[in-house]
Amino acid sequence: MPEQLLDVRPVAGSLGAEIFGADLSRDDSNQAYDEIHQAFLDHQVLFIRDQKLTPPQQAAFARRFGPLNTYPFVEGLKGTPEIIEIVKEPGETKNFGGVWHSDTTYLDCPPLGTVLYALEVPPAGGDTMYANMYDAYDALSQGMKDLLAPLTGISSAALRRSGGRSAGMGKTSKMKASNLDKADSIVAEHPVVRTHPETERKALYVNPAHTIRFKGMTEAESKPLIAFLCAHAVRPEFTCRFRWDVGTLAIWDNRCVQHFAINDYHGARRRMHRATIEGARPY
Repeated sequence: MPEQLLDVRPVAGSLGAEIFGADLSRDDSNQAYDEIHQAFLDHQVLFIRDQKLTPPQQAAFARRFGPLNTYPFVEGLKGTPEIIEIVKEPGETKNFGGVWHSDTTYLDCPPLGTVLYALEVPPAGGDTMYANMYDAYDALSQGMKDLLAPLTGISSAALRRSGGRSAGMGKTSKMKASNLDKADSIVAEHPVVRTHPETERKALYVNPAHTIRFKGMTEAESKPLIAFLCAHAVRPEFTCRFRWDVGTLAIWDNRCVQHFAINDYHGARRRMHRATIEGARPY
């Protein structure tokens, strides 16, 4: 066996690890990528500090995991349209992603993963929290697992619980929003419990941002169970919290992780570049 190239250090009991010894600006060896990919499957979210990446370099790293897709509601960067810039300006009070969620579950094929790179961070605050949906599912009673097994969740892009997609994107943000008028019509159906195609583990796949009801049920009928599952999914023992530095890159597995961008840095600027990796239809 070849000597391990990278140092992988867990950051919490449930999920998350920091990677040391990687320079993502280079075309890294297949061994380095294989170690990162295995850590990705083992820890669900990885943090790699002290990187200096151009948008094409970030996109090239993300493509090691698969083709990239484009986010439907923000225009991509010129020359690298698969990457969007996420900005909260000092005068804004709303942020992007400030609710527990899995990315774009309202798409028929939600992303496999998300790659986020920090360009500007506030002097304090602006952390991101992550939650392990494997552990959330495993901790349910057998009776609840049996109840959820046949259920299908309906996900919507409308962000109605946040006041609508336009309000959620921020009215004064410099982010180049697009297609906001189409959000109400973008809906997808996915199993409430999905099976990870690589690990074959089961994960809870319901989130408060996008899951509006269960198939065959009204929103009112669905609401109590959705509320229970969403609260259960982010119990502290299933989570980790990460403090960003400029030059930090994170990659997380959207198939088994939820995340929450904490909005506690009013008066400061936070700027990130995000790429998402194409995924398959959940099953």
